[in-house]
Amino acid sequence: MSDLTVSRHFVHAALAGAEHLGFDTGEMLREAGISPDLLRIEMARVNSDQFSSLLQIAWSRMDDEFLGMGPRRARAGTFATMCALVIDCPTLEAVYRRAYRFSRLFDPVAAMRLEVDDHKARLVTQIEGNIHDPHYFLRESILVIWHRLGCWLIGQPVELEKAEFDYPRPAHGDEYRHIFHCPLEFESGGTALTFDKRFLSAPVIRDKPEMLQFLKTSPADLLSRPDESNTFTGRIRGLMGRDFSKPLPDFEWIATELHTSPQTLRRRLKQENTSFQEIKDLLRRDMAIYYLSRQELSINDIAEKVGFTEPSTFHRAFKKWTGVTPGAYREGERGNLEINR
Repeated sequence: MSDLTVSRHFVHAALAGAEHLGFDTGEMLREAGISPDLLRIEMARVNSDQFSSLLQIAWSRMDDEFLGMGPRRARAGTFATMCALVIDCPTLEAVYRRAYRFSRLFDPVAAMRLEVDDHKARLVTQIEGNIHDPHYFLRESILVIWHRLGCWLIGQPVELEKAEFDYPRPAHGDEYRHIFHCPLEFESGGTALTFDKRFLSAPVIRDKPEMLQFLKTSPADLLSRPDESNTFTGRIRGLMGRDFSKPLPDFEWIATELHTSPQTLRRRLKQENTSFQEIKDLLRRDMAIYYLSRQELSINDIAEKVGFTEPSTFHRAFKKWTGVTPGAYREGERGNLEINR
């Protein structure tokens, strides 16, 4: 099971189209191993394996990769067909131009259009027709999938300089920092991602067998479980290890391991909209949620595993992260929740 977690918001948001069309979303949740009780906790999170599974179940059940939110139905296999067409492209620029031409075969269009000037490249969202996307999930997904697919194809991070959204900052806007790792602009003239033009000439390094393997779990995994090697945040998470009962590596050691200076690393983390302390806190939170799903571990054991010498300190931290105590959270996962705040 993954130790990455996904906010409850995205679970509800992903099912908005299915609910609108009258599908049994409770059944989809149970099949994905997500307790509807857990989702009553306002700040609850599910692990990324469960979220990936939920997306695959919903796509299959609805036969629509837009999950009932798009201007039209995108039948199952649409994304895979686009991937089969772009795998032979020589460069990232060719990938994005061919993917856009493919997406324009369907009417109304829902795609990302590449715009290039002397120094910058922009992937601009183009959605025509009416959509049912009350939580912005469709628009976020298109941005994330096209960006992360490009990173995977060229085997390196396409570092974003800016993410723009043509709508007001939503209630879950803080989550965007951990999705896009770059400065954010809301109420902008369009919904787009900006990056350095040099990435467009990067060669595609993947082949067809790798693509077949990739498509077994994508695009669900692109949304739920990004390639962590693609950011300094992810690389630091990897270096931190998973045993918080031992002393954690310090910032200087981390910087040395990443072949950079502490000053440069601090600047890069600021560009990614985070800090070393936040990375440690969120990793602790995700590990605590992961361990709570393992019923054989007592809450005191979990407190120790995530680096708290006093169980009471762990309880306070966990309540700050999720709004409830570790015990209430575990009951929510089991499906017998009574929320006592």
